[in-house]
Amino acid sequence: MANVIKLRKGLDIRLQGRAVLQKTNVEHVLENGLCPESFPGLTPKVVVREGDSVKAGDALFVNKACPEVRFASPVSGVVEAVVRGERRKVLCVKVKADEQQQYVDFGVKDVATLDGEQVKKALLEAGLFGYINQLPYAVTTTPDVTPKAIFVSALRDMPLASDFEFELQGNEKAFQAGLTALSKMAKTYLGLGAKQSADALVGASDVEVVVFDGPCPAGNVGVQVNHLNPVNKGEVVWTVDPTAVIFFGRLLLTGKVDLRRTVAVAGSEVKTPSYVDVLVGTPLSAILNGQLTKEHGIRIINGNPLTGVKATLEDYLGGHTSEVTVIPEGDDADELLGWILPRTKQFSVNRSYFSWLFGKKKEYSLDARVKGGERKMIMSGEYDRVLPMDIYGEYLIKAIIAEDIDRMEQLGIYEVSPEDFAVAEFVDSSKLELQHIVRKGLDLLRKENA
Repeated sequence: MANVIKLRKGLDIRLQGRAVLQKTNVEHVLENGLCPESFPGLTPKVVVREGDSVKAGDALFVNKACPEVRFASPVSGVVEAVVRGERRKVLCVKVKADEQQQYVDFGVKDVATLDGEQVKKALLEAGLFGYINQLPYAVTTTPDVTPKAIFVSALRDMPLASDFEFELQGNEKAFQAGLTALSKMAKTYLGLGAKQSADALVGASDVEVVVFDGPCPAGNVGVQVNHLNPVNKGEVVWTVDPTAVIFFGRLLLTGKVDLRRTVAVAGSEVKTPSYVDVLVGTPLSAILNGQLTKEHGIRIINGNPLTGVKATLEDYLGGHTSEVTVIPEGDDADELLGWILPRTKQFSVNRSYFSWLFGKKKEYSLDARVKGGERKMIMSGEYDRVLPMDIYGEYLIKAIIAEDIDRMEQLGIYEVSPEDFAVAEFVDSSKLELQHIVRKGLDLLRKENA
């Protein structure tokens, strides 16, 4: 029987427009864009030129600090453009896809007979190793790092998040092969939710299955690390998205790089919230084609509303993105007498509105407004009420703002990632950009320890 860890702290935010468990078709697109910004902590070095022909699995760019870590093209075709921004920063490598896809053959492998070094070599050769992140610093890892454990969280509980059990259907063998491969490199934990019941999850072998029963952010891998095997100074753990586990399994079972994933298209501004099967790097214009309720006054998010990135139809699906969400922008909202009305359609953590009378199952259509300006930080304990980790969240944020490295280390910055503070940012009455602050602190610490 799996170990069950019950969490009391957190907050489930129920938004309108959750994707129904059915798939819709996306028209075939002949363009793909792989964006280095999808992989945190990466300094990319492009290894292709415009006009080069590539196969699915060929490297488009590498990690400049560790050229062994390559990033594979999701499609075969011709490199159309290397898009750069300020100071020649690489924003995207665009590939015009072939009608008939060609794949680099890396060879089928028997996962059971491989050792950890062979698994690592296979992932490096195929350009998939960069899909593994690490704590501390919450960045893409490198092969010279030896983890004390590997964590996979199959529980997605952020607002409008996709259901991994639905994505898993038809990919059970690849998922198990990926888990077995990871277990060859270090002890591997698989985190599940209390309501998940798929045989491929609860009966997964070669890993330690742990059930987390509690509100969001119980599915955050950082929360699970904190409760199972906390990270101390000098230690490293790897974290892997469950979809990346499927990528690894497909590689070992077929010898090909197949970056297809099932993505939720959700939000109150989506006509028919559902799922689509697309490749990493698919244009958002293709994913959202015919799905938007209107052209203006909407916020397109590459990810979920709490941790995703503001995007446009010209952007591409991120490497770790499991949902594309669309919510109202809120720039046309009418707040006349809003403060005096009962606000039965508005959500409040502190029961400031009468909407709490409708119970916890009511769904809301929240817009992208902050509703207030940044102000002095209030030490009210509101972070701790939604942060199910054994750290002092408010004191850690203050230490990061002050750039007090010793204090940051003492308060547990090595075991957090920006997404762990997403719910705290939502309830923060000071309107601070907590995820940005945590990212800044992690980058500072990484630079100091380099």
